[in-house]
Amino acid sequence: MPTIIDLSQEIYQGMPVYPGHLNTVIWDYHTHESTQGVMESDLTYATRGIIVSDHGPTHVDSLSHFDPREGAPTIDEMELDRFWGPAICIDVSDAPPREDVEPERLDAALADSGQELRRGDILLLRTGNWDRNGGTEKYLSDYPGLGAESAEWLVEKGVKAFGVDTPTPDNPASRIYPVHLMCRREGVHHYENLANLGDVAGRRFTFLGLPLRFRGGHGSPVRAIAMLDA
Repeated sequence: MPTIIDLSQEIYQGMPVYPGHLNTVIWDYHTHESTQGVMESDLTYATRGIIVSDHGPTHVDSLSHFDPREGAPTIDEMELDRFWGPAICIDVSDAPPREDVEPERLDAALADSGQELRRGDILLLRTGNWDRNGGTEKYLSDYPGLGAESAEWLVEKGVKAFGVDTPTPDNPASRIYPVHLMCRREGVHHYENLANLGDVAGRRFTFLGLPLRFRGGHGSPVRAIAMLDA
């Protein structure tokens, strides 16, 4: 049996959310106390309500999120095959916050991983932001990102998709967001707010990050996991 590693962050009220996005709100809707006597037995039940951004927790962007052109697919229109597949994770956690991770650093991290990045792979990038700053306001601003040249590095490598343990793969100091622009041009999607990437850095595994079937969604929360062969 494969070993499953959870790469998702918890969803809870008060969780850090990218500035400007909808905050997460959770409340008790039914409680065991309030549903006493509803059934003609002693059965009671509890449910909760949740308001969450389609880009709040660990999530995947749809192509329509960054592409305003008519016909850019929303999350429910993207093929499920895009959201899983063979993957590797490389470690760039020594990159300084709010600076670009250059292609040379990506090449070095790939070499250090001992893995081959094959065309069609999913690539995860561990910046260490989740480990250092998870659950704090610094998580939203103190992390490195990819610049324009590293965005083109992803294109040259032919990745199927990629993901990061940060709120965005772009440098938080950038006002251009070249990675998102590359994704729009190339039709590449990516995952944000991943967690526990230290557990898979330098390894090959199967990645799954299936979105909710959210009609017209510009992204979706996912339960991202890595499956490691025994």
